[in-house]
Amino acid sequence: MVTEQRYGDWVVVRSHAERVAELVLDRPEAMNAVSSKMADEIAAACAALSADRSVSVTVVTSTHERAFCAGADLKERNRLTDAEMMDHRPRARAAYTGVLELPMPTIASVHGFALGGGFEIALACDLIVADETAVVGLPEVSVGVIPGGGGTQLLPRRVGAARAAELIFTARRLTATEALPLGLIDHLAPAGGDREAALALADRIAANSPVGLRAAKRALRLGHGLDLRTGLEVEDSAWRTIAFSADRAEGVAAFNEKRAPRWPGL
Repeated sequence: MVTEQRYGDWVVVRSHAERVAELVLDRPEAMNAVSSKMADEIAAACAALSADRSVSVTVVTSTHERAFCAGADLKERNRLTDAEMMDHRPRARAAYTGVLELPMPTIASVHGFALGGGFEIALACDLIVADETAVVGLPEVSVGVIPGGGGTQLLPRRVGAARAAELIFTARRLTATEALPLGLIDHLAPAGGDREAALALADRIAANSPVGLRAAKRALRLGHGLDLRTGLEVEDSAWRTIAFSADRAEGVAAFNEKRAPRWPGL
């Protein structure tokens, strides 16, 4: 049974069976453009998800048929004074950081436009599933700003420094078929099939140890970019948090008894 919790007007969290949650962007009248209010709602939903120990995987989806998220709400930005812009900045950062710092594996389900801040929400996820209609890119320099939702840091980690520089400096948009071989997305689904494919992937991931999944994500995130020896220390620290857990005991027992594990969880 699917249950829903709203975090204001434009963000919903759906709880699915088998430890999967869905963070839904639901501002269709504006193609999910992220306003100050919507940023607050995303941050609040992410805070609740981070505290929910029953969730093993979160999928970020959209209710708009033609867009995952069109980026920042430029109509709102155009009305802001300099002082209001400074007030808006930490609110926007809290939304993008909220997605980035979710402790469980995250999957973005992308269709249609995922541009600017919209693509940065997807980049903040661990995996990106896109359908054939997806158009992605970071066009911020074309309107006089830079990717400020993590794009300058997350895109190089996906595609390398030179490729990221080319994409950001040119403000180029890419179709899903162009993005896949470059590593901007991880899985390509048929048109209209991104949510179904993302939830199916989430189910496969959620079948594994909740404790192990969070520890593995922590090691991957904290170890990235470190020298090998330091990275291995990060890995060892994560290993120590799960080595004597109930999940580890159950996983070994289930393997030896040739049955599906019944994870105690967090």
